[in-house]
Amino acid sequence: MLPITLDMYRFWGKVRKHNQRGKKLGFPTANVNLSKKIPEGIYISKTTIKNQQYFSLTFIGTAKTFNEKKFQAETYILDFNRNIYNQWVSVNLIKKIRDNRKFSSAEELIEQMKQDEQEARKYLPLDE
Repeated sequence: MLPITLDMYRFWGKVRKHNQRGKKLGFPTANVNLSKKIPEGIYISKTTIKNQQYFSLTFIGTAKTFNEKKFQAETYILDFNRNIYNQWVSVNLIKKIRDNRKFSSAEELIEQMKQDEQEARKYLPLDE
């Protein structure tokens, strides 16, 4: 199991609506504006909402597959299905699992996201 106490980076903010592409791809994300530069990539993370922690995957960077230029943070909270727009969240990045890259299609991106989720689940405690 990964030592959860050693966070690489931490950021927080209010969850905002963006273009809801993650939801359309089957991975709804909490979008938070970043005030500091964090290296681009996909991270295993822990997200705190109202003092409750959840395991998550966080994308940091520009959505190259969709030719977006905005640097952003998008967090997919595992096993979570609640509306948290306009709520404050805190995200602790634990481990980077891959770099940001451009995919040839949304389908290819979805397949990679499924693999990323499997990688993240390896770090979940067995008793949660």
